[in-house]
Amino acid sequence: MGNRRGQMRAGATRDGGGVGMARLRPERAGRAARIRGAATAQGGFSLIEIILVVVLIGGIVAFAATRILGGGDRARVNLARAQVQTMADKVSQFEMDTGTLPASLDQLVTQPGGATGWLGPYAKAAELNDPWNTPLEYRAPGDGRPFDIISYGADRKPGGDSVNADIRND
Repeated sequence: MGNRRGQMRAGATRDGGGVGMARLRPERAGRAARIRGAATAQGGFSLIEIILVVVLIGGIVAFAATRILGGGDRARVNLARAQVQTMADKVSQFEMDTGTLPASLDQLVTQPGGATGWLGPYAKAAELNDPWNTPLEYRAPGDGRPFDIISYGADRKPGGDSVNADIRND
């Protein structure tokens, strides 16, 4: 067995002819077989598996996007509530200082002619718009109160529900 000459190589015939790995030295023949076997053992992903993964990833992204974008609308509504209430406080401060309600919200930014006791500016021009970049509506007198400040919500028109609902001062 120790004699290599007496052993037959894989794929060799008695007449010395052979095919494939028989012509290689024995140590290389084994290595070539391992490499060839590894190549056939490696399988790629099938088209169906790739499509399935892409669809699952798309579903996860769509779910996350709706949660994130929905949160943006809620945040704007909460910001509009706070902004309307803050603007109402500024109108009340204007009234305490001057003794009268402003004719428009612009009078919180620039001093009206003939206003005595004006200690403003009470607001900045950018604060006169709601989070949807629509001017806040100011009415004096209001419905059952001295004044109303209204943000019409995401749809920018009176009425509506959810993020489209009107937001009024308390």
